[in-house]
Amino acid sequence: MFWLLTAAKKLRELGILGMNRRNAACILDHNPRGKFPLVDDKLRLDALCRKIGVATPEMYGVIGYHSMLRRLPELLGERCDFVVKPNQGSAGRGVLVLVGRKGEDYLRHNGEAVPLEDLRQHLSDVLSGIYSLGGRPDQALLQQRVRLHPAFEAVAYKGIPDVRVVLYRNEPAMAMLRLPTKESNGRANLHQGGIGTGIDLDSGLTHHAVQRNRFVDVHPDTGLPVVGLRVPHWSEILEMSQRVAEAVGLGYVGVDIVIDAERGPLLLEANARPGLAIQIANGRGLMPQLEAIDARLTRQARSLEWPRRVYEASLNSSAGVTR
Repeated sequence: MFWLLTAAKKLRELGILGMNRRNAACILDHNPRGKFPLVDDKLRLDALCRKIGVATPEMYGVIGYHSMLRRLPELLGERCDFVVKPNQGSAGRGVLVLVGRKGEDYLRHNGEAVPLEDLRQHLSDVLSGIYSLGGRPDQALLQQRVRLHPAFEAVAYKGIPDVRVVLYRNEPAMAMLRLPTKESNGRANLHQGGIGTGIDLDSGLTHHAVQRNRFVDVHPDTGLPVVGLRVPHWSEILEMSQRVAEAVGLGYVGVDIVIDAERGPLLLEANARPGLAIQIANGRGLMPQLEAIDARLTRQARSLEWPRRVYEASLNSSAGVTR
């Protein structure tokens, strides 16, 4: 028991945000429950992004009923380059990336063949809610496949990197770049073996990297550096993240963005319960950042308080003279 208390004290000293504190002080205090459906539903978030002028991957179609699967060849037509996503999925579960066709089969990003019947079964699983939050019946989205940006060609294995920005009270608090590897099967997923690289908020440069909690300097599949990499469109990414955070009305939110080779930054999704692995990727805790944002916003509020009181006093004084 003593070692547990010692470890907890050490984590506090390092400024690590733990799950209990995240749930109580960040999510419960700053994320109204009524706002959750807006970020948990990709179609609703996509509509909001169009309203506020934030770019997202193009939506090719929505499959909402099992009966539509009988007409799947007709619905897909000649399209063979697209992504299947559960509308209410999370953590990348149920996402299927298709890049072409070979005869009657579709091809995944890793070269694996997907027969039409397997694709129909996957879509049926999505509709049944196998991948959705809470296991509820869902819809399947057919979206544009993002093209790899040249800046990431040397550090991405058969997949697309993404950027996660955690915002607190609409202010960027921490960010990381997630890189796909052979171990992660081309997915930018840290739990499956992807690389998490911390990003300096001011410069957009990666400064620290881990794979499965081990420090790394180079990509295991390409041998090229993953630290010191400049993320393109960085100021645009931060601005886009803040606009989304303000629009969804959540005070503690994770915003995921990909960078398309042609269209630039595209909003993938927002998360009302962002995980804590971003601290490992950055090699430091979130608490000092959150406290600094609280302090800065408090100072700003106080600096505005005195002029407001002077203005209200002048109005009251003018009203007294008029009377």
